[in-house]
Amino acid sequence: MALIQFVNKVWFGSGELKRLATELKRLGIARPLICTDTGIRAAGPLDGVLAALGDAEGAVFDGTPPNPTEPSVEAALRMYATEGCDGLVAVGGGSSIDLAKAVNLRLSHPAPLAQYETAAKGQGKIGEVGPLIAIPTTAGTGTEVSVGTMILTHDGRKSTIASPNLIPTVAICDPDLTLGLPGGLTAATGMDAVTHCIEAVLSPLYNPVADAIGLDGLARALKGGALERAVADGSDAAARSDMMMAAMQGALAFTKGLGAVHSMSHAAGRVERLKLHHGTLNAVILPGVLRFNAPHVPDRMDRLAEAAGVATGGDLPEAIEALNARLGLPASLAELGVTPDLIDEMVAHALKDVSTFTNPAKMTGEDFRTLFLDLL
Repeated sequence: MALIQFVNKVWFGSGELKRLATELKRLGIARPLICTDTGIRAAGPLDGVLAALGDAEGAVFDGTPPNPTEPSVEAALRMYATEGCDGLVAVGGGSSIDLAKAVNLRLSHPAPLAQYETAAKGQGKIGEVGPLIAIPTTAGTGTEVSVGTMILTHDGRKSTIASPNLIPTVAICDPDLTLGLPGGLTAATGMDAVTHCIEAVLSPLYNPVADAIGLDGLARALKGGALERAVADGSDAAARSDMMMAAMQGALAFTKGLGAVHSMSHAAGRVERLKLHHGTLNAVILPGVLRFNAPHVPDRMDRLAEAAGVATGGDLPEAIEALNARLGLPASLAELGVTPDLIDEMVAHALKDVSTFTNPAKMTGEDFRTLFLDLL
C-alpha cells in the first residue's frame, strides 16, 4: 500500500480498491454515477468496483465510446439527473475517466464544451467542480492524476480541456485491475505512457522535477522491461504495477506539455469512421517525430535513450520501431486505415492543437504534412 499525494490523493498498490467505500463516505457521496464502458462491464473489473461501494449505491453509465464525445457526456449527464446521483466514479481507461471529467465540468458549467478548450484560452472559465474518484483499469493515459480531458466536441474537433480543477479528487490505482487486460491493449496503452514520458522530457518548458519523473517512468517501462513483460505475461503482477506507476508518472510529467506526436495523434483520432486507439497512434507516430526533433535537442535525446535502455550512441527512434514490432503494434498509419486524402484535414487540426506549442522544434504545416506522408 502507498498513499501518494502530489496533485491529488492517490492510493496505489495491489488490493487498494478496498479504499473506495471509505473515500465515498469521506466525500459525502451516497449515490455515485459510475462512468465506464461496455468492455469494462463485460471483462469483470466493474463487478469488483460495485462490490467495493460499501453503503453507497451506484448507477452505471456504460456508454463511453472509444473516443469520448460531447453527446456521450450529455447522455451521462441525463442519467446523473434521472438517477439522483451526487458524485462521480470513473472506471476504465482514459476514455471513461476523460468522460467523467467532462461530466463533472458540465454539472456546474454551461454548454458547449468547446468554450473551455485550452487552445481557445478557455481554462479561465473553469471554476470548482464536484467530487470525482478515478479508478484506472489500464496503464496508459495517467488521466487519473492529470489536469486534462480529451473530448470530441460538437464542432468536430478533438478538444483538449485542461484545468487543475479537473484533476480527480481521488485516484485508486490498483494494478490488480489490469491483470486481465489483453496483450494488444496492454501494448497500446503502455506505449501511450511511454510517449507521455518522452514528450514531457522533450518539452522546452523548465521543470526539472517533471523531467526526473518522466525519465523514471520511461526507465520502468523500457529499461526495466515492464512493458514487454506485461504484454508477454498478463499475470506478471510486478510488471503490471510498474506499468501503472509509469502511466501515472507520464501524466505527472506532462504538466510541462506534450509535443507533435500528440498533435498528430489527436488529429488522426478525431476521424470518427476510423475509431483509432490513441495509444496505438502514439506508438506509430513516435519514431518519426523523434527523428524530426532529435537535431534540436541532442542532450535530451541522450538522456531519454539512457532511460530507455538504449546503448550509448544508439538510435532511439529505431529502438522504438523495433519495440513496436516486438509488441505486435502496426508499423504505419496506412495499416490503421489512414489514407492520403485525410492529410490536409489532419494537418490543419495538428497545427492548432495545444501540444504543438510545446514541441521542442517549431512545426509548420509542411512539417506535419511530410511526417504524415512518411508514416503512411
